[in-house]
Amino acid sequence: MPDPHTFDCAEMRTCLDRQLLCSVATDPASAGTADLYQALSQVAREQLAERWVDTQRADTNDKARRVYYLSMEFLIGRTLNNALSALDLRDSAAKAFAGAAGPSLDQVIECEPDAALGNGGLGRLAACFLDSMATLELPSWGYGMRYEYGMFAQSILNGGQVEHPDAWLENGTPWEFPRPNTHYTVRFGGTAEHHGEWAEWRATDSVEAKAFDYVIPGHGTERVSTLRLWKAAAPAQIDLGAFNTGDYARAADFKNRFENISWVLYPNDSTPAGRELRLRQEYFFVAASMQDILARHLAEHGSFDNLAGCVAIHLNDTHPAIGVAELMRVLVDEHGMAWNAAWEQCGRIFSYTNHTLMPEALETWTVELIQHVLPRHMRIIYRINQEFLNEVVRRHPGDVDLMRRVSIIDDGNGSGMDHDKRVRMAHLCIVGSHRINGVSQLHSDLMVQTIFADFARLYPERFHNKTNGVTPRRWLAQANPGLAGLIDERISNKAGENWRLDLDRLQELRASAGDDGFRTAFAATKRSNKLRLADYVLRETGVALDPDSLFDVQVKRIHEYKRQLLNVLHVVTRYNALLHGYGKSFAPRSVIFAGKAASSYHMAKQVIRLINDVAAVVNNDPRTNEYLKVVFIPNYGVSVAELIMPAADLSEQISTAGTEASGTGNMKLSLNGALTIGTEDGANIEIRDQVGADNIFIFGNSAAQVADIRRSGYRPEAIFQNDPALNEALNKVDGGFFSPGERTRYHDVFNSLVHYGDHYLLLADYADYVATQLRVDALYLTPAEWQRKAILNVAGMGHFSADRTIRNYADDTWNMK
Repeated sequence: MPDPHTFDCAEMRTCLDRQLLCSVATDPASAGTADLYQALSQVAREQLAERWVDTQRADTNDKARRVYYLSMEFLIGRTLNNALSALDLRDSAAKAFAGAAGPSLDQVIECEPDAALGNGGLGRLAACFLDSMATLELPSWGYGMRYEYGMFAQSILNGGQVEHPDAWLENGTPWEFPRPNTHYTVRFGGTAEHHGEWAEWRATDSVEAKAFDYVIPGHGTERVSTLRLWKAAAPAQIDLGAFNTGDYARAADFKNRFENISWVLYPNDSTPAGRELRLRQEYFFVAASMQDILARHLAEHGSFDNLAGCVAIHLNDTHPAIGVAELMRVLVDEHGMAWNAAWEQCGRIFSYTNHTLMPEALETWTVELIQHVLPRHMRIIYRINQEFLNEVVRRHPGDVDLMRRVSIIDDGNGSGMDHDKRVRMAHLCIVGSHRINGVSQLHSDLMVQTIFADFARLYPERFHNKTNGVTPRRWLAQANPGLAGLIDERISNKAGENWRLDLDRLQELRASAGDDGFRTAFAATKRSNKLRLADYVLRETGVALDPDSLFDVQVKRIHEYKRQLLNVLHVVTRYNALLHGYGKSFAPRSVIFAGKAASSYHMAKQVIRLINDVAAVVNNDPRTNEYLKVVFIPNYGVSVAELIMPAADLSEQISTAGTEASGTGNMKLSLNGALTIGTEDGANIEIRDQVGADNIFIFGNSAAQVADIRRSGYRPEAIFQNDPALNEALNKVDGGFFSPGERTRYHDVFNSLVHYGDHYLLLADYADYVATQLRVDALYLTPAEWQRKAILNVAGMGHFSADRTIRNYADDTWNMK
């Protein structure tokens, strides 16, 4: 292929025609949009393949130290646009399509379905990190699962969430590279016969893990990272004996029993079978990844003596925590390494990122289940725990309570029964890792003050902070080309793209915040993005949004602690005020929600239905709909986010202080010029510090105040009784005003707030939230000042580049240059 740096329009057309003929088997003259997508993808794929081979050759020759990032999710979104940008092919592709009859490049890009490999911030963070690892030229691999149906595709029926399989692979994908020669056997069940330090595991089940690679290109470099995903395959395709006797159901069940491991992300765990499937999933991808990592190391070095010097394994939350026990098993049982030597290696290899402060969200498994699925690993965990507790006793003799709190095994009610005992996977990560980090400064501080306080006293040197970041290549340059072009014009440099690789340069925009011409251009770009989103919303939901209204956006996983319900209460309060004639100072507002609720999470699903019920009333009331619209955008994912983030005016980051670890949506929205309304939670505090306290709307109780309220005895019913606006809003929800066909539909929502404790303190923050929204209105009705503050938000976001986060990991966690 031609050099991409000199790749012109004619050469692109030639390459496209060749791929249409040779790869798609289609006459270029009659190619449709989907054919052109396949052809253009193949053009990019060829160059990605060359870069992958060159990168692996260089790393192998150098015997490079590598970082392996293990994550249950990698929410990579669409690949084509990012690949074209990284390969410097986007301009030539755009010209090739602009100069021919048929679809535009953007229409071709939209043919690609999002890769259904994740759900929320955890997976999107992992994807941003791989982009930064490649861009910073770190020898790096991501390991995860090749989910055939994702978590689910979401639709809205009668206001409620409906889940469907997300069959993103039904037509194949041009972006994966199957590796038929890379496959490993993963075993389950059975018994373990122990022989001193090592054991022979006699498993009863096994499944094959087959590798599929995605090439993650770096920007400004020809190096790449690899995302290796594992697909579960039955040891035989069908039970042929059952098939030949006419028992076709049993013949197919044999295949499905093994391969369902890689069907769905986060299967419903409300049943014993669902919980076992989740554990099997986690072990499956970890075991395959460990075998692959060790095989690569052994091929290059011939010994495991220097394993910790060449391998860094990072655990993204507790889903891959079983990797600690698995690495010990493989080193001790399969390679004959002495236990102490193996444990010393493990302690230098593993590092762990925690993503939650809520004790109930920290993953645990019953001893009984692990014993059933992974009998050898349970014995290994018991030994790790015993040796750890022996160390605790030596350092703190007689402190039985400390031993109980830090033990990897939670004895539950003390019955001694395996079904009452639970393995605390976060504790296993901490004991087995040399570095543990939170993902914002507040989160990291609270982590060592609350849930891991005992461990922080035992191992203070292990705990540190790594504030999350996002990749500016996707979330600004690609998602918002209009704003990216403005920045290119304003920030002078020879290449015109340096800010994409050095986001701190955005601070140079501060001087432009007072420039009338730049503010006008900035506002025009925002309005164009709002028009684009409004067109999408009209197509998908039938709701017409006014692009001149304030686009008030809350898009994220639906969860009680994220407090979408508080936002809904404000909407109802605003609606009531309009009905009462109190809304003369209101700015016209379009309130935009999106996000998925876990399939078994009843209250989150209730919130989605309430949003849609409120929208049905508000949007159809001629007395108010000129000033207030509400819409829930279904099936939120990366590509939908790429439409929403550039169009947002207001970013809702309103979780209860002390519950959100960091957030990355807050960063993406501010990076695209939205102002934040938020609590002192997660990375909101650091965003305030970077953009300036005058350019963000902070409200509500701090984490310390939340703790004080709970200690002193929180009484939400008194707040409800004493606040007329809140009383009216909640009574409308409870009384069936928004659900006339089922007046008791939201009785449980009302009770959870008023009578059952209001666990996430919505009512405690309600009045300040509503008052702060009035400040938002006042500022939006002063457009020049709003634009000035929005520009200062963009200018202050350099600190939140994923490149900065990965540099920090490389320097003091992974020991890499």
